[in-house]
Amino acid sequence: MSTYLVTGAAGFIGSALSRRLVTEGNTVVTIDNLSTGFESNIPEGVVFIQGDCGDAEVYKKLPDEQYDAIFHIAGQSSGEISFDDPIYDIRTNAESTLLLLQFALKNQCTRVIYASTMSVYGDKPDQPIAENERCIPESFYGVAKLASEHYLRIYEQYGVHSTALRLFNVYGPGQNLDNLRQGMASIFLSQMLKDNHIHVKGSPDRFRDLIYIDDVVDACIKTLNCNESWGKVINIATGKKTTVGELVEKLINSQEEEISVEYEGCTQGDIHGIYADISKMQSVLGIENLTPVDVGLQEMVRWAIAQQVS
Repeated sequence: MSTYLVTGAAGFIGSALSRRLVTEGNTVVTIDNLSTGFESNIPEGVVFIQGDCGDAEVYKKLPDEQYDAIFHIAGQSSGEISFDDPIYDIRTNAESTLLLLQFALKNQCTRVIYASTMSVYGDKPDQPIAENERCIPESFYGVAKLASEHYLRIYEQYGVHSTALRLFNVYGPGQNLDNLRQGMASIFLSQMLKDNHIHVKGSPDRFRDLIYIDDVVDACIKTLNCNESWGKVINIATGKKTTVGELVEKLINSQEEEISVEYEGCTQGDIHGIYADISKMQSVLGIENLTPVDVGLQEMVRWAIAQQVS
């Protein structure tokens, strides 16, 4: 069995990944500052170090282990929120990556898997976007994530083999329903269950490429064991677009109560739509069967209702 450092295990993606790794018998250590996650999300058995990945001192608190790989999942993950405090966004999404790479080199850990984002692309034409597309991010969040990808590239020359997974719109059970500024599916779902009303900022014609949380965890695990992914950036998505209007309709159809919808306002740094060319994900990682949006949303709604009851 192996020992892994997973940053952000109190959050949505980090907790799901850590749970899978622990279930498979591995040792997992996490760093999390609990700024957006919750300690209760951290799976049982995970060694928890409370601190900020952008703080050089936190790495001195880590158990003296030889880490087989580092999964860097932590970070502020909203384009909208990045406009509130761009300096903090740089620290949490760029400086933290540089410190982790320095730690990996010192620890002789030669494998880093980084949760990047489709936000690095910026606004693009209505066509599948491949990894070689020019990146022109439109938020401070996207800029910091793109900077981290370049840090990974530079550290390749020092023997730290990395893969940047450009995650598209991740959704599913475990997403923070209290954060109404990050995660389109979770925002609409939260509004619907609390108020029987959905407020959409922007046009219903906008679209997203929605990828289910279990498929993202699978991609992380497959990347870990794939030497062909070293030094690459890979889109993690379905390659299918779901419009905002379609997403809202699917959520409304899951309820018996009448749900009202309001389209008003806009979100700073938002894009009209983007969906992925997933040919590299398929060829390099061998990922073919992905969770359909209807199935994933059903699971997410079921989970969210259970949370309300409990």
